[in-house]
Amino acid sequence: MFIAALLAIVIAIPVRMRSSAPADAGLVARLVAPGPLSSAHQAFAGQCTACHTPGKGVETTTCLTCHAGTDFGSKQSTQFHARATECTSCHVEHEGDRGIIRMNHAALLDPKLFRQPLDGSAVNPHGFSPEAGLNCASCHSYRDPHQGLFGTDCASCHKTDSWKIANYRHPSVNSTQCSECHKAPPSHFMEHFSMVSQRAAGEKARVDQCYACHTTDSFNNIRRRGWYDHH
Repeated sequence: MFIAALLAIVIAIPVRMRSSAPADAGLVARLVAPGPLSSAHQAFAGQCTACHTPGKGVETTTCLTCHAGTDFGSKQSTQFHARATECTSCHVEHEGDRGIIRMNHAALLDPKLFRQPLDGSAVNPHGFSPEAGLNCASCHSYRDPHQGLFGTDCASCHKTDSWKIANYRHPSVNSTQCSECHKAPPSHFMEHFSMVSQRAAGEKARVDQCYACHTTDSFNNIRRRGWYDHH
């Protein structure tokens, strides 16, 4: 009897800390609620059958009850959802907001999860890493911060777990070749450039002379003026 009670306490304490069940729920309810729900699904706390089918778990058809009207087709980076066959392969609940929005690039190479191969992905993806098997530009070209200047082979510099490049060093702050990598915003090719931008920077430099006004730590850090966000 003592051992059984001790086991119940040992199990109940961590469950009570991680459970997504309401505060007044009983021990059984807390045992089957393994962790906190994401903020988007907080309304379903304590209503397990709203998402879970007894004996089957979470089914895609249940997810679509709420998400059928979600427009994934108009955004390049989410278009692949239209071909997905299983939501829970990537979206994991009961981990708070961390699990529901975590991007799993490797899952994009699993043919069992999609009705047809994704555009730009390998025909036979087994064994390929996401960097080798996926065409990054097929999802990210519309939001390319390099504006096409570095081509479409993103994996030559970036990894899917982090877009930061280890040991990357920007060219010298005194470089005059900024326009080889940076394109001026549309406002620089309008009257706005002479009426606002040049006056704010106190310069009469041409549009391609980025270095005359901008610094390398941020394009909103204007030389001799400081931080000035006007785009």
